[in-house]
Amino acid sequence: MQHLTHHERVGMTHALVELLDGWGVGDGDKLKILGLAGTIRSRTFKRYRDGTPFPLDHQVLEHVQHLVGIADALRTTFPRNAGMSAYWMRKPNRHLNHRSPLAVLIQDGLAGLTRVRAHLDCTYAWDLTGSRHTGTHRS
Repeated sequence: MQHLTHHERVGMTHALVELLDGWGVGDGDKLKILGLAGTIRSRTFKRYRDGTPFPLDHQVLEHVQHLVGIADALRTTFPRNAGMSAYWMRKPNRHLNHRSPLAVLIQDGLAGLTRVRAHLDCTYAWDLTGSRHTGTHRS
């Protein structure tokens, strides 16, 4: 997101706010998911709806990157029914200790984002294990 223009950053911010709205996330929990809790009050979250882009903070950018990855994986998982993404995010999941993916994102911060993304995206999970770099090279 650092290489995006201001206009593109505003568009990305708007898209992520819409995504989180679609999942039924309140403004206070949006701040937790984005890594902004403690730096911004939930009542000031409105500015992100009104055209202010998310800050160019490393932590926020990392959270945004994972949210985009989760959204992409959900589009791949449910290509014909976008409503299923919101349902899946709110439904308890046995692979997440019977918590909903949203609860994991809200309660576990960056580790939760990584865990949900890895659950949805096998390529990302494979990269996390280092498997990509352990293959044998033939000369």
